[in-house]
Amino acid sequence: SNPLHRQVHQDMQQPLCHYFIASSHNTYLSGDQLLSQSRADMYARVLQAGCRCVEVDCWDGPDGEPVVHHGYTLTSKILFRDVAETINKYAFIKNEFPVILSIENHCSIQQQKKIAQYLKEIFGDKLDLSCVSTGDPRQLPSPQDLKGKILVKV
Repeated sequence: SNPLHRQVHQDMQQPLCHYFIASSHNTYLSGDQLLSQSRADMYARVLQAGCRCVEVDCWDGPDGEPVVHHGYTLTSKILFRDVAETINKYAFIKNEFPVILSIENHCSIQQQKKIAQYLKEIFGDKLDLSCVSTGDPRQLPSPQDLKGKILVKV
């Protein structure tokens, strides 16, 4: 394969909203969205394939541990913590541009606090905690500014 095909040739200094972002829907599922297995390694697969926005559907789990699965279906459940650790391990192996966690939150306040704790513990300095409060999308940071960062979208 041609090594030039692995290089970015666009201007990556524009606001984030100026770009199409490779996104994954129901990232955790290994098959159909009714009966299949939820697996943390699916995040490793899509991140290494170039995906930069992954979906994480969070629900209250047993023993105060939030889980990821497709709600109201028979898909299996995986621990949120395992998903976050997998994302942390594989987010920037193939590409330094930011990873967006698209969190679909169905959790109680108690388990939301646990999710926030895991995000801070597992991602550390990679977690971008800056708040974009402006209504002006031209004020968003660029992909270049956010290299190596994990963003949370809820």
